[in-house]
Amino acid sequence: MTRHADLRTALTDPAFQVPPVETGPFGTLAWLRATVSRFSPPQRHADRRAVAVAALAPLDPDELRQDAARLTMAVLDRAGDQVDVIRELARPVPLRALADRLGFADPAAAGTAVAVVAAAYHPGVDPALTARADRAVEALLGLAPEGPPVVRANLIGLLVQACDATAGLIGAAAHHLLPPAGPAMPATAGTIDLLAEVLRLDPPVRATRRVTVDAVRLGEQDLPAGSPVLLRFDAANRDPQAFTDPARFQPGRPGAGLLTFGTGERGCPGDRHALALATGVFDVLRERCQRHPTPVRHEPHPTLRVPTHLEVSVR
Repeated sequence: MTRHADLRTALTDPAFQVPPVETGPFGTLAWLRATVSRFSPPQRHADRRAVAVAALAPLDPDELRQDAARLTMAVLDRAGDQVDVIRELARPVPLRALADRLGFADPAAAGTAVAVVAAAYHPGVDPALTARADRAVEALLGLAPEGPPVVRANLIGLLVQACDATAGLIGAAAHHLLPPAGPAMPATAGTIDLLAEVLRLDPPVRATRRVTVDAVRLGEQDLPAGSPVLLRFDAANRDPQAFTDPARFQPGRPGAGLLTFGTGERGCPGDRHALALATGVFDVLRERCQRHPTPVRHEPHPTLRVPTHLEVSVR
C-alpha cells in the first residue's frame, strides 16, 4: 500500500494486525520479540505498551537533547579533522543517552549490545546473527534495571526501536542538509522542522508489515483474511493527495500528517524522545561539521534505510 489515506486506514483498522512471532526460552531473541509491545498480539499489546509509556514518561525530551549534544561534542572534540557520523555518533550517542536515562548499568555497553540485537530483531534473519543476538539479550538483561521480565524486555525494546531508526534519521539529515552538498537551510527553520521534513522525504523506516485478520477492502482491493500487507511510508509521505508539491523540501510544511512514526494504538510511543535525541546530535553537526561530497551507500535491509558510513570534516 502506497497511498497516504490507505496507510492511515491500515494503521488504525483492527482488521490489520502485526504479523505474529514465535516465542522462545527466557533471555533469547525470540523471547524478547514475543514479549515487547512491538510484536504483541492485540490482547497483550495495551499492557505491554503501557510499560513503555510509563518508562518514557519521566524522561524530559529536552534533557535527552542536551545529553545527546554533550556526548556529540565530546566525540568531535577528540575526533581530529574527520569523523564517521554513523559509526561514531548516529549509532552510539542516542543509545547511550537513552540507556542512561532508562537506568541501564553501563550505558555504553548497553548500546553496543542493542546494536547486535537490532541487527537480528526482525524475523527471518541469518541464524548466526540470531545466536549473537541471544547472547546480547542476555547481556542486556544483566544491565537492565531490576524488575519483572516483561518490564525489562520492554525497556530493551525501547532501545532496539531507537537504534536503527534514530541512526538512519541522523544519517539522512547529515547527508541531505550539511554543507557543501545539502540545500540551503532556511535561517528560521528549527531542527525539529528540518528533521520532520527529512523523515518525510527519506524516512529511515521505509515500511512496516501487517496481516489481515478479517476480509477487508482497502485501496480498491478486496483482501481476504490472512493477506500480508506491506505499508510503504516512503511512498505515502510523497502522496500528492496529502502533501502539496511533495518532492520539494519544505520545513514546517502543512500537510495531512507524517506517518513515519505510525499512528493509532501502535504509533511509536517515543517519537518525541527520538526526535530530541536526533536533534541533539544534529544541532552540533550543523554547527561544527561539513559533509564530504561522496556517494552514500545504505545497509541492505527490506524496510530500513541506514547509511553504512558518512564522513564529515570537523570545524
